This record gives sequence, structure tokens and C-alpha cells, in this order.
Amino acid sequence: MGALGKGGDKVRSCHCRRKWGGVVLPVALLLSIYSAALAGEPTELIRQSTDRILQVLKDPKLKDRSKAGERRKMLRKIADERFDWEEMAKRSLSIYWAERTPEERKEFVSLFSDLLERSYMGKIEAYKNEKILYQGEKIEGDYATVDTVIVTEREVEVPISYRMRKKGDQWLIFDVSIEGVSLVNNYRNQFARILSSSSYSELIRRMKTKQIQQVAPARASE
Repeated sequence: MGALGKGGDKVRSCHCRRKWGGVVLPVALLLSIYSAALAGEPTELIRQSTDRILQVLKDPKLKDRSKAGERRKMLRKIADERFDWEEMAKRSLSIYWAERTPEERKEFVSLFSDLLERSYMGKIEAYKNEKILYQGEKIEGDYATVDTVIVTEREVEVPISYRMRKKGDQWLIFDVSIEGVSLVNNYRNQFARILSSSSYSELIRRMKTKQIQQVAPARASE
């Protein structure tokens, strides 16, 4: 994942987790083998987003490199409608969120969502017919968990779960876990290490630096 620590300080995990950590967000919205009769509203909403993502990726008018910027804007719009960036940012920043001013929170959410988008958008565009098998969902009040299994082209199965909460009349994703490893917890650990040894301004500086580093190659490909 896009670690922010010095000297490539990244969250260490097993080889499988490193391999799949980079596709957590993309696979949340990839092709599914889906049973409408068994799925509830949370699964249905993810399926709808999946269909829209696939339409963008398969559109021949958007495959040219000159259309990269337009294509990514369309994908980001779909992601914005399904992911609760503020809730993910809040949980990732943990106890340090309460210390932030409204302006700081707004800036952090913007940087955090941009960090995730630019880290994983390339993976979304590298879609290669992975499948998602929906195993079921569990709803408790305003919270839901959708359990899935990713099936690769080599028939390797990777369990992934999506945590959602109802916000208004919409079910939004606020965390994704792969083989039991939470995306939010991953970033929370990275941020906590920085904040425990440095300052909030240093965290923001690193996030902005990461943003600049990611923007350059993205623009070069357009």
C-alpha cells in the first residue's frame, strides 16, 4: 500500500497480503457472479457500481491514452458515490481526529481520498477478468458486512469483506478487509507511527508529497 513512512517504511505482511493489498479498492467494484434472489440492498448497490465501472472500462471510446484523464474522472465519480471517504479518514486518523479543526478535517479527507484513489486507480484500469463470488451479507441495524471471494484467472481464491453503514438512504463502504486485514487499520497504523514520533503537520506534508509523486506519472500517461 502507499506507505508514508521514511525510507519506504511500509506495513509488513505476508507475500499474499502484499500482492493483494494493492487491489483492495479495485476488487471492491470488479466483476461479480451474483445471485439477485439471495442478495440484499448492500450487495445490490455494490453490484450496481460494478456494472457502471465495467461500462467505463469496456468503453472503446475511453481506451485511448488521451482519454485517461476523462476515464479516471468517471471512475472516481463512481467511487465517490459508494465509498464514505470521511468515515474512512476519521477511523484511519483514530484519536487524532478529535483534535483537528473543521478546516483540518476537510483537508485530511481530501488528501486521504486522493491518496487512495491515485494509489489504486491504476489497478482498476488493469482489470483482467477477476471474478467476485458473493458469499452472503450480514446486516445489524445500520451496519452491514458483505463477504466475497475473489477468483483470479489462475483460480486462486482470496476472501475479501466489505463493511458498510447506512448513511441517510444509502449503504456506503467504510472499510475493506482482505484475509482478515483491514484497510482502515492498515492506514491507522501508518498514521499512528508518524504522529507518535512527529507531528500532524508532518503527516500532512508526507501526504502532500505522496500526492505530488502520484500525480506526475498519472499526467505523463495522459
